[in-house]
Amino acid sequence: AYKTEQDFKYKGKDWWEWAIWIEASEEELDEIKYVEYTLHPTFYKPVRDIYERSTKFRLDTSGWGVFTIYVTVFLKNGEKNIKLEHELVLRYPDGKRTFK
Repeated sequence: AYKTEQDFKYKGKDWWEWAIWIEASEEELDEIKYVEYTLHPTFYKPVRDIYERSTKFRLDTSGWGVFTIYVTVFLKNGEKNIKLEHELVLRYPDGKRTFK
């Protein structure tokens, strides 16, 4: 089964570097042609296509707020695309979450 995972690092002054990628079996990852991430519309180029299999189709970026990331996994066989949603979570160093 395909799912999203994320990581983040607080950089200070309400700014985070963060990443999202696809977690799946090696066989499932091999079936992916690319992954399309749709970020919040305030982002420069809010729709990002990632083709890098070796990073599990990881997108690295940064920002200040949380939102829903819409993810479409495009398979090599051209069959149905897999649609996922990921709620970005960002935390301050004290463990408190940020809010929209």
